[in-house]
Amino acid sequence: MKNQDEFPDCFGDLEKIFPMGSKGLRETPEQCFYHCPVKTKCLQQAMATKNGIQVEEEIIERSTKAGAISFFERWSRKKQAHRRGLKMKK
Repeated sequence: MKNQDEFPDCFGDLEKIFPMGSKGLRETPEQCFYHCPVKTKCLQQAMATKNGIQVEEEIIERSTKAGAISFFERWSRKKQAHRRGLKMKK
């Protein structure tokens, strides 16, 4: 496992590694997707932040509008995201 000092400067920075694309959807830049050896851990770190929870809620809303998830699944996922956000505040 890498030491925190060995990670690139962009590590866990949601706006650098998963920015909003021109079509209104978040996209992983090519340099992250193909060339970064810590991309999975980096994205996990970014999604574990307050901004990551907001991104998760964006995805839930898009899924609901597309009919991909039911009302109850939406409610459950949003509740889980909210609980993770509360844990971060402690």
